[in-house]
Amino acid sequence: MMTSQQKLETILSRYEGVAADLIPVLQDVQDEFNYLPKDELKIVAGRLQVSLTRVYSVATFFKMFSLEPRGKHLIRVCLGTACHLRGGQHLVETVGRRLNVEPGHATEDLQFSLETVGCLGSCAQAPLMMIDAKYFGRMAVDKVPKILKPYKQ
Repeated sequence: MMTSQQKLETILSRYEGVAADLIPVLQDVQDEFNYLPKDELKIVAGRLQVSLTRVYSVATFFKMFSLEPRGKHLIRVCLGTACHLRGGQHLVETVGRRLNVEPGHATEDLQFSLETVGCLGSCAQAPLMMIDAKYFGRMAVDKVPKILKPYKQ
């Protein structure tokens, strides 16, 4: 089994080591570790010859990146206008209570992460929730247990 250092070296070896590689490198690190570990970000900054401040600036600007460990399954609940008006916030609260997790964090067992988003692009289906790449439209709080069940393993 490869160490985290070896995994990072494998990622960095695929790039030229210039500042323009920052976002693709961060994407690969995120894919490999399921978040952006601090120690690895320091190495990335050094190898790409960019400041650690710039690395963190990029990592915190884009919603796709996380500085905290993420769960195996990513749950996104839309809080855009249509979803908010149709109960999106109640949906967030229900999922959070059921999994014992706050938005922006992962469950203790790292099975789930819960995030809120501004729009999932399907307002006619409001309120909308996503688990990984699967959409669940016209959500109601009473549907949450049934939807979560197959993901709990």
